[in-house]
This record gives sequence, C-alpha cells and structure tokens, in this order.
Amino acid sequence: MKNLYVDINVLQSVPSSNINRDDTGAPKTAIYGGVTRARVSSQSWKRAIRMAFDEQADGADWLKGIRTTRGPLMLAKELQKLNADLSEDDALKMAVGVFDKAKIKLDKKKNQTKALLMVSRGQIEKLAKYVIENDELDGKAIKEALKGEHSLDMALFGRMVADDPSLNVDAACQVAHAISTHEIVPEFDYYTAVDDSKADNESGSAMLGTIEYDSATLYRYANVNVNELLHNLGDVDATTEGLKLFIKDFIMSMPTGKQNTFANKTVPQYVMVTVRQDTPVNLVTAFEKPVKSREGYVKASIKYLEDEYKRTQSFVEKPLATFVLTTYDSEINNQEENIESLVNDTVETIETRVNDEDSSN
Repeated sequence: MKNLYVDINVLQSVPSSNINRDDTGAPKTAIYGGVTRARVSSQSWKRAIRMAFDEQADGADWLKGIRTTRGPLMLAKELQKLNADLSEDDALKMAVGVFDKAKIKLDKKKNQTKALLMVSRGQIEKLAKYVIENDELDGKAIKEALKGEHSLDMALFGRMVADDPSLNVDAACQVAHAISTHEIVPEFDYYTAVDDSKADNESGSAMLGTIEYDSATLYRYANVNVNELLHNLGDVDATTEGLKLFIKDFIMSMPTGKQNTFANKTVPQYVMVTVRQDTPVNLVTAFEKPVKSREGYVKASIKYLEDEYKRTQSFVEKPLATFVLTTYDSEINNQEENIESLVNDTVETIETRVNDEDSSN
C-alpha cells in the first residue's frame, strides 16, 4: 500500500498557566525565530493522550498499555488467575523466570525490571497462557509473545527496550513540542496563605510563595503514518478505531500541570487535518516570524498558518484532503461543523483510499 499520512495542526489559546514545568518549576520555553516561546513538551501531551485512552477504555484493554518496572508482578497475578493453585511466591518466581529467559535485565531484590518496560494487557495474558501450557520455556517464544497484541498507545508512540532492540516497536505517530505562535514574557504570581486559626491580635501570613506562569496561543502538531499503525496493530478495524480516537484525543486533551491552580482547560480555536501520501508536513515555519498583535493572537495565527499551508504546496504534493474546524473565519474549503464530522471525514478519506488500492490489486 502506498504511503498515507495524517497531519493534525491545532491552534489553541491558553490563559495564565503552568501546564508543563522544567526542573525549577517554571513553564518550559524555547527559542524560535530569535524570541522566547512558551513550550509544552511532546512527552507531556502524549501522557495526556494516554490518560484519555484510559478514561475511554470501558473494558477495552487494547487502548492503553502499561509502562512499568512491575512487569513480573503483573505476570504473576495473571498466572494465578489461570492457575488458582499457584502461591504468590511460586507465581512470582515463574514470572521472574520468564523475564530472565527473555534476557530483560531484572532487579532480583525487588523482582522488577531495571528499566521501565511498556507491555500491553494482551501481551501479559499471552505470556501467562504460554507459561501455563509449557513446562520448559523458550526465549524466542517469549519474545514473540511480546511482539504481538500491541496496545494502541504502544502502536502509536512506540516502545524502546535497550536490553533487546528486537522488542522495539517503531512509533507510527510523531508529536511535536507545542510552542506559542508569538513571543512570551514569563510572569510571577506572588501569593500568601493565612492561618485561619490565628488570634485576632496576630498579623502576617503563615506562608509566602511565588509561582511562574505564562499565557499563549499554542501551535500544536502531530502526524500518523497510517501504514505503520496498521502494521503495529495488525487489524484494519482496530487501526480505523485507533485513528479516530487519536485524532479526537490529540485535539481535546491537555496536560494537567497546575490545572487546579489556574483552571486553564480550553478547547482549540482552529484545527486543520490533512491526509497526504508523500510526506508529513509540520507547518510551524508559519510562526518562525512571531505573530505580533494587540488584539489577540488567534485570528492572526490562523492567517499565518493558512498562508504557510498554501506556500508548502510548491514543495509537496497536493493533499488528498484537507479539513478545517474553527470558530473563526478560514480561507480553506471543507469546513467542518464539529469534531465528530472532522474525525469521520478524515477516516472516511483514508478508508476510501485503502479500498481503492485493494480493488486495483
């Protein structure tokens, strides 16, 4: 099947917030176009997406994997489900033997893997079944069990196993660090806390502190290699459903850093989704020259983004389809009424393309 990529471009205005902190507690920043921008790391947003998958799972274990050092303990519990006669100690000993046989490094004192390992519920169940049905364990068979039954987040974001690269899963999705379309100036909130039980003749605060924050109109971008996602999941229906979930959750999710402090949960003001067959295109270059405005940044950012989209057509093939959902004016056709129609039309375009290729073969 020919290459097929989905680009997701989002503009989202976020008020005073600190949704992704650095090691000093300050909001992350980046220098781009010679000025300081607000930044939210891709890892932070991918975590938010994974949590959204978890909330929507409703018993569907394939949506979210588990990234943990406690893989042996998970496997031990699964072994006990299949064989109620196994004691906790025996089940854990068997589970540790499985990971040892796969040459995944273990902390034997804690009965844990030395590094975080992402596994899916399906992989744990498959391993447990293999152990119960076989008296002697084969390392290759164990690794094969870990190479199938990928969860959606593992299929999208990949898995790296330093101990054995053959267990790596190539990510079908790339997520960019979100940056502001304009220059930002970090600000500080000075706050105090009063002791409610202090006497009337006492003065002063029980606590003083500061917190750094900023506000920004963010440009967010992600892409999905549809063929790679299909390869990782191994099922057309799962790929279609997974793509729908990812598009929607990338658009609607937000990292939760300091959210109780700032109540900064907003929805995007503009979304552009393109389906391409040649190459993904990150349109962040629209904002290499920072947007300047005293009347808000969203409207100007949309203009910058759509102009850059048109300019890129000189370098790449015309997309198979482009869909826009916005509360503002747009110069691009194929305007969508809501997020559901945006997602459905995008996936329908992909399904049509796949079906056309199948019929021509």
